[in-house]
Amino acid sequence: MRLRVDVIPGEHLAYPDVVLVVDVIRATTTAAAFLEAGAEALYWTPSLESALAFKDEDVVLAGETGGLKPPRFDLGNSPREALSAQVAGRVVVMSTTNGTRSLEAVKAVPLLVTACLPNRTAVARRLIERECQRVWIVGSGWEGDYSLEDSLAAGAVVSAALELAVSPHVGVRCANDEALAALALWQQWHHDTETCLRAASHGQRL
Repeated sequence: MRLRVDVIPGEHLAYPDVVLVVDVIRATTTAAAFLEAGAEALYWTPSLESALAFKDEDVVLAGETGGLKPPRFDLGNSPREALSAQVAGRVVVMSTTNGTRSLEAVKAVPLLVTACLPNRTAVARRLIERECQRVWIVGSGWEGDYSLEDSLAAGAVVSAALELAVSPHVGVRCANDEALAALALWQQWHHDTETCLRAASHGQRL
């Protein structure tokens, strides 16, 4: 399995069969939290307006614009809020500034996965179980710019895949320098991820 990392979505790129989208602060982390809290399903929409079209008593609207909960939405984009939300058995519809943009950029692929720090091992295990050959990990960044925390999570997934690839029939390697850099970043900070997240510019904005 060859793992490539793109720090932000590229334009007019032909993505392979498998893409992992990462938006650590906070969309993909929040999505994992909603599912952990028992949500029946989670859907992404490309805009706040399209999310509002799903507003219903059985649907929970979650999202942010500029980091804040939009008007008429039930919840914001906080993983902590998502974990304690009353979403068991309900559908969550999400729209966010950066994560949604990345998902829209790469959505036309056979397997699209949202990855974050908490689910890194589960994601890596899924890739290996499905015998994926070419995987691109795409960061969401912040309004088109690089974000440190997404590279940290990309490196975490690469590291987890390397640790799980114990079979001689499963080879895992970095396919570009960005993947190597992400792996090195994770190896440096995996014992103290909070410090890394707080140092990142997006972490400071939050």
